[in-house]
Amino acid sequence: MEGMAELASILILSVFAQWMAWKIKIPAILPLIIIGLALGPGSTFFTSNGEKILDGDHIFSGDLLFAFVSISVGVILFEGGLTLKLREIRHQAGVVRNLLFFGPIITLAGGGFAAHYLMGMDYTLSFLFGALIIVSGPTVVTPILRNVRPNIRINNVLKWEGILIDPLGALIAVLVYEFIQTSDFTSPSTTGVFKEFFLTVASGMFVGGLAAFFLRWLLQKNRIPSYLRNVMALGMVIFAFTFAEFLAHEAGLMSTTFMGIILANVKVQELKKILSFKEDVSIILISVLFILLSSRIHVEQIEKLGLNALILFGIVILILRPLAVWLSTRNSGFNWREVVFMSWVGPKGIVAAAVASLFALQLTSGERADVNVAQAELILPLTFLMIVGTVILQGATAKPFARLLKVEREEPRGFLIAGANENSRFLAQFLQNQGVDVILADTSKTNQQEARRMGFEVFEGSILSDNVYEELDLNNIGILMAMTSSAEINGLALKYFDEEFGPNKTFRLCSKKEQELPEIDHPPCVLFGGRVDYLNLAQSVRQAKQMTLRECNNMEDYEKICKEYHSQIIPMFRIHKENLEVIARDLPDFSKGDQLAFIPLHNARSSSKDA
Repeated sequence: MEGMAELASILILSVFAQWMAWKIKIPAILPLIIIGLALGPGSTFFTSNGEKILDGDHIFSGDLLFAFVSISVGVILFEGGLTLKLREIRHQAGVVRNLLFFGPIITLAGGGFAAHYLMGMDYTLSFLFGALIIVSGPTVVTPILRNVRPNIRINNVLKWEGILIDPLGALIAVLVYEFIQTSDFTSPSTTGVFKEFFLTVASGMFVGGLAAFFLRWLLQKNRIPSYLRNVMALGMVIFAFTFAEFLAHEAGLMSTTFMGIILANVKVQELKKILSFKEDVSIILISVLFILLSSRIHVEQIEKLGLNALILFGIVILILRPLAVWLSTRNSGFNWREVVFMSWVGPKGIVAAAVASLFALQLTSGERADVNVAQAELILPLTFLMIVGTVILQGATAKPFARLLKVEREEPRGFLIAGANENSRFLAQFLQNQGVDVILADTSKTNQQEARRMGFEVFEGSILSDNVYEELDLNNIGILMAMTSSAEINGLALKYFDEEFGPNKTFRLCSKKEQELPEIDHPPCVLFGGRVDYLNLAQSVRQAKQMTLRECNNMEDYEKICKEYHSQIIPMFRIHKENLEVIARDLPDFSKGDQLAFIPLHNARSSSKDA
């Protein structure tokens, strides 16, 4: 019953920590580790018998704990891999490649020597520590990037590095551990270790690729019922991880990461739903793992850390990380502000905690007489110092630092328009003339061809298709206008993209029913003051030929414009300080220097009135 109570407590506290992180806008890893340390080693100061209130070793013992940790990390890396689109990184692939090459070498060597001279650890253990701090990880990088919103180039490089460095760093740590096991750098077994490295990478990529294409085939051939697709995807990830581990030790992380990357870059049915499910699973696993692993640390281990540990921390973040980024970005086109920011953001994550916990347990078990147990006990608290320190320092300062360096991403101004019909093309032409990016989506071949003839980027398919996310680059797109002739599709499109674009960024045409029942209050998302439905707008567009732009400094100017057209205008956009805003149900607060973009309203009712 005690183990059940501890497991239930971890799950409840995990949810609370995630909510608290959202509430105060910090990476969730911070409250998770604090809870683990408080209920783990911290609680020994308050319990009568000096035992921990929460101890991960009571829930999972020995190999079972690290089997659970390893599989969980594999699932987390798969979810991270699903977010890696090759088109995002095509212009920065060289920088990512350099970071994956120079970063591990500099961190391994620099961290190893620093740990040896500052902490008095022998070379084998100090280089194991250097290998452990190579990794970064999506669990810590992604929340920081989501909060800071740096420019696209920085965002893509740090995201790709954070996900790909995890399996690579874990593999390097295993290699160093194998060196420790041989205890002889000149022995023939050293060559075998390097062979094992390439075998592990090859095994992981082979199994991951095989699993990805098999899952894609199952989904495309509808071999899986819809209610089992998410569960089947999860099962396939765990199978790939386990099978790869049987082929080569530590190939599991490589296989799940590679599997996610492949699925992210080939057409897969319902990939968005699978990704959403995996995000939910990853949140639970990340939360449980951080509390579980941090609760295993002992007070005695923390007490061994001193001033030299803080100096070591400073060397890692202030010397080693900037050096790796500087070497990786030479002649890459990144300016010094971007290089400085990327040098500052390199937090450590769950893989470092998991692998450090595994090696610390094995090295301090007393099975090997040639291992200094006292020094080996420093590995786990030192690694957690790096994790907590980088998350607190970089997580708290990244946003103001980005603002100071002026590397924050500009608010996306581009438009995604559902429908490439006459109405949509008319609006897209105006937007394009204003220097705004526009993408049209339509299933009609005729509409697609006409839109392409006019020079627009067109998505051939339904706006509700998962392929919208797979095939289109939405980095510069921040607003949706649903302009199809179907009120149902327009409404569904808003629900589909609300989460992607955020509040007050998705709009639709007024439906025919809403037009026929004027006493009904229109929702705020209805376009153009709710004055027209699809057919009314089409008639007005044919008559207008082009958009009219007039100065509109206040509501009095707006009313004057309306009087000129007998109150029969369709207000469409407000241009405010070079920013273009959609006019929805409610008119904006016009101010000095504004321009109003509109067309006259032409319909049967207005024509009869004018006559």
